[in-house]
Amino acid sequence: MRIMKQVKTFIFIAFLALGTLTANAQSKVAHISTDQLISLMPETKKLDAELKKMTATYENELKSEQSKLEAKLKKYEAEAPSQSEAENNKRRQEVQAQQQKLMQAMQAAREDLAKKRNDKLKPILEKAQKAIQQVAQEQGFDYVLEASTLVVAKGKNLLDDVKRKLGI
Repeated sequence: MRIMKQVKTFIFIAFLALGTLTANAQSKVAHISTDQLISLMPETKKLDAELKKMTATYENELKSEQSKLEAKLKKYEAEAPSQSEAENNKRRQEVQAQQQKLMQAMQAAREDLAKKRNDKLKPILEKAQKAIQQVAQEQGFDYVLEASTLVVAKGKNLLDDVKRKLGI
């Protein structure tokens, strides 16, 4: 009796799953490369230019500090034979401390650039997502898939329509 009940439950679940698959097979599907869309947006190009400028500023500042440190190191190495052991140890510790400070400044610059990019990229991503959703709804698509993950892309590519929606 119990086995019969399990078989009936299994058959019911199988029919339910088959019905779901049939309903999904009738859904309209499209695809889009969001990376390509975002790279074409003027806001992204503006952000890239801003980040490039910030990167150059950080690089110049860090190179300047690196040059100062290298000059000090050369000076200390040249003077080392005429200095006491205690003075050379003091200078070595000073150089190591400055090297550590330089490494921390490099890390802080990388983190600042990443934070800036993430903060500024968020509204761009939201704008792209909203445009994709609007175009999909206007054209009656149930699903929009990321094109970069597809092996076969036979559905409609929404890139041109979304670009038009964004005025690109």
